[in-house]
Amino acid sequence: VQLQASGGGLVQTGGSLRLSCVASRSIFNINSMGWYRQAPGKQRELVATITSAGKTTYADSVKGRFTISKDNAKNTVYLQMNSTKPEDTAVYYCNAEIFAGRLYYWGQGTQVTVSS
Repeated sequence: VQLQASGGGLVQTGGSLRLSCVASRSIFNINSMGWYRQAPGKQRELVATITSAGKTTYADSVKGRFTISKDNAKNTVYLQMNSTKPEDTAVYYCNAEIFAGRLYYWGQGTQVTVSS
């Protein structure tokens, strides 16, 4: 599976961005897809995930501000980022967990910079 992430850019504090991740195959029966991020000098961390059934989970730091969603017909997962903060600045990576607990794929990452 190839994952192509896009939508990153520069946004002011409090602004919005929508990231997209297009998969090279159907995502309908992929166990889980998610967004992770990695800031300079920090470890990669989970941002949000969505299961094949549509169940979502979020990191505490983004709850109430970010929304993950998917469009199975377009093989695409989205991350709507609202009320952004400078600490959201990072490279955002799309992830696909094909089967529960195994077989993972990563996209190439898209830079998000939130200016203060």
